[in-house]
Amino acid sequence: MSLDVEDEPIEILLVEPSPGDTRLFTESFKDASLTNSVHTVSDGEEALDFVHQRDAYSDKPQPDLILLEPQLPGTSGFDVLSELKNEEALCDIPVVVLTSSDVGEKIVKSHDLDAEHYLQKPVESDDFIEFVQSVENFWLTIVQQTTPTQEQG
Repeated sequence: MSLDVEDEPIEILLVEPSPGDTRLFTESFKDASLTNSVHTVSDGEEALDFVHQRDAYSDKPQPDLILLEPQLPGTSGFDVLSELKNEEALCDIPVVVLTSSDVGEKIVKSHDLDAEHYLQKPVESDDFIEFVQSVENFWLTIVQQTTPTQEQG
């Protein structure tokens, strides 16, 4: 069975303060087979402006998936996740929290916040392709869970 939604581009918002990691993420997504459009912001305030489509982001699409680094300058990733989960218009956007270790997941959960998924950020540049594939697998699982089998007609 093939899902038509697999062919639709995925709007991904990457919230990552490290320019080097941002470059590796975006290049890895381009190299992967996942059809996507990756938008990047480097801090929590920009992330909230993007999802609310405010200011410089008023013409940007609502993301289908958010990859969120919790350690952000200014408005923290914890605050971003809290706002996403507490606003009805945004709470259905899947969030993948990027952690540097298992401890990172525990820290996020200790703030009484929970994301749909936690992924450990790659350390080596060669590991970014594998990381992108795990994001693709997560996305396809979400699509399959939320898309009922429909008859076209």
